[in-house]
Amino acid sequence: MDALSPLRRFDRFQQAHKSLAIPIAVLRKFGDDQAGSLAALVGHYAFMSLFPLLLVLTTLLGFVLQGNPGAQRSVEHSVLGQFPVIGEQIKLHALAGHATALVVGLATSLLGGLGVTGAAQNAFDRVWAVPFKQRPSFLGRRLRGLALLGCLGVVFIVASAGSGLVTGLGGPLVKVGTIALSLLVNFALFLAAFRFMTAAVPTRSLWIGVGVAAVFWEILQLVGGLYINHVYRHASETYAQFALVIALLLWLHLGAQVTLYAAEINVVLERRLWPRSLLGAPDAPADKDTLRALAKVEERYEREHVNVQFRS
Repeated sequence: MDALSPLRRFDRFQQAHKSLAIPIAVLRKFGDDQAGSLAALVGHYAFMSLFPLLLVLTTLLGFVLQGNPGAQRSVEHSVLGQFPVIGEQIKLHALAGHATALVVGLATSLLGGLGVTGAAQNAFDRVWAVPFKQRPSFLGRRLRGLALLGCLGVVFIVASAGSGLVTGLGGPLVKVGTIALSLLVNFALFLAAFRFMTAAVPTRSLWIGVGVAAVFWEILQLVGGLYINHVYRHASETYAQFALVIALLLWLHLGAQVTLYAAEINVVLERRLWPRSLLGAPDAPADKDTLRALAKVEERYEREHVNVQFRS
């Protein structure tokens, strides 16, 4: 009997069971795109831009929310509470505005924010196999990044206002309302990110991945936040700062991976890149379509065309 016959039988089983074929196709494409390395880069830039962005955020809140402790508490339990470890450290006394901190924070956060949006655009273009010659120009990429940062700011304002309404409900409705609000915020954030970070892709192709990313990000916030806070709190005083850095890097890296997995789901569903061969030669049509698109990513000039052939 052929040693690969069990694998071939499994491939035929995939073809008959869509619910199994699609997750396998997503995993295969995640590996083909080397999305793990792309997620690490996005997580690195996110870590570098996080503290400047929070500096600007708390400074702006110091100017806007002075004398309104109720609004300050709403903000602390909405968007700022999304960040494990440091979210709990941003308390009312930190919301004091200083013009110098605002100017410095705006400049550094802009650079850091454009760094993470640039890395995210590169990752999404790779996931969608957008050839280099079809990607936005240097200026276009920066404008997309600025548009995304602006949308995130608007979402933050809306989430802060919604958090105040939820807090006013009282009783057990607060917990349910907080989770529902968090899911809505996550959905809005990922919708903006997927739209602005993805070039030449219709919005209708993004909804499923956005929903999956919003749900799994909520799970990551609830479960991952508890775990990271547990590790951080039980670290000795000497290693507390090291634990803070490691915990944040881990959380951001996991978040970037979840985001790219969700983007891969969109690509697989939109381009029907399933079923995929589990091992062995890429004989399935979806295998050939995926590898052909990856090769054409390297087209960098209008007169450059890459042709891919598969020999039997």
